[in-house]
Amino acid sequence: MFKRLILIIVIFQFSACIELQQVVNQLPNGGITNSQIASGLKEALDKGITDKVSTLAVKDGFYKNELVKIMLPAELQKVDNTLRKIGLSKVADEGLKILNRAAEDAVGEAIPIFVDAIKGMTFTDAKNILLGDKNAATIYLKSVTSNNLYQKFNPIIKNSFQKVGADKIWENLITKYNNLPFTNDVNPNLTDYVTKEALKGVYTMIEVEEKEIRANVNKRSTELLKRVFALQD
Repeated sequence: MFKRLILIIVIFQFSACIELQQVVNQLPNGGITNSQIASGLKEALDKGITDKVSTLAVKDGFYKNELVKIMLPAELQKVDNTLRKIGLSKVADEGLKILNRAAEDAVGEAIPIFVDAIKGMTFTDAKNILLGDKNAATIYLKSVTSNNLYQKFNPIIKNSFQKVGADKIWENLITKYNNLPFTNDVNPNLTDYVTKEALKGVYTMIEVEEKEIRANVNKRSTELLKRVFALQD
């Protein structure tokens, strides 16, 4: 039984390679090696993702990007709304800005982690990404980087809050809200919340870049990239 199972697995993998090779053989200018497929995909992801994630690591990278801007957690949305209604919009804006600044501080740590993940991709990973769904690379990178990124981001965000006096700002904001009549006290774990929101923002931008790489021929700046991405076309 065990030998039969091994044989089935081998046949399946061999069939998958044959299928891919048939596509490769139909490409103009001859075939392309497994190594070239992996190298081409790594090249595209490395440059594209590094460039895209870098845009988040600057001032207003999160705060002025509506795709990833970090808003208050659901339990604090009422705080924001109430403060604006009573003329404290500047206080609410400052609170939002602090959340996004902390994320911007942390994102610089993401790039080396993504570079290592891309370098570690096998041919099988590359093949599955190239011929997979339009967000296959994003899903792969999320699966192999999210734990490391959380561990990197969390202490930086916590330090960022302390560095700019966010604790006092939030204490002021929440105290004002909690002192209003007919409200329930609110005390969320903002460091954990912002860490998770920062991660969501990073993967959102990676998915945007992945779609551009797959759809935009102009992104294929070398002959190798053109030949590799002809496989998915």
